[in-house]
Amino acid sequence: MRYENGHKEATREKILVEAARRFREEGIDAVGVANLMGGIGLTQGGFYNHFESKDALAREAMTNALDATKARFEKDGSVVALVERYLSTAHRDHPGRGCPAVTLSQEIARASDEVREGFTDELEKILAAIRGGLPAAMSARQKKATAMAVFSSMVGSMTLARAVNDPALSDDILVAGRKAVLAMLQTPS
Repeated sequence: MRYENGHKEATREKILVEAARRFREEGIDAVGVANLMGGIGLTQGGFYNHFESKDALAREAMTNALDATKARFEKDGSVVALVERYLSTAHRDHPGRGCPAVTLSQEIARASDEVREGFTDELEKILAAIRGGLPAAMSARQKKATAMAVFSSMVGSMTLARAVNDPALSDDILVAGRKAVLAMLQTPS
């Protein structure tokens, strides 16, 4: 059976988008290839026409999701806007569309070197984007330390806000996280 030009690329993209969403919502280990492919109307055997392994899919899906996070940072135009968007109820309430650093960091820490390498590469890009938005008066060393502290604090705040079952406490965590991160931006490390 012949397919139109671009069919294979479109199918690959469909798999990546669905995998990234499901990985963020359920975890990499919880999503099986057969279930993932069946969920988008494809067969498990077709998976291997697009990816060598589940690790290759996980790396690329997570890399694409982190790249989208970086693109949103750059689109925001300022680190303050980034903080406001990241530590928002909209981000909290939609983990399948959010930053994979929040939902997958613990799982990535136990993943293959391939997956961890992809995460590390994309994290470096996110940190560079944050450094680029920091005040020019900060030294390179201060920018590096501040960018790491800012992103780590945002990921931690969002993780806790999603983990609690008390909506008021969750909101308070987001507010406190925003205040703490914004204070970091005012005081060079």
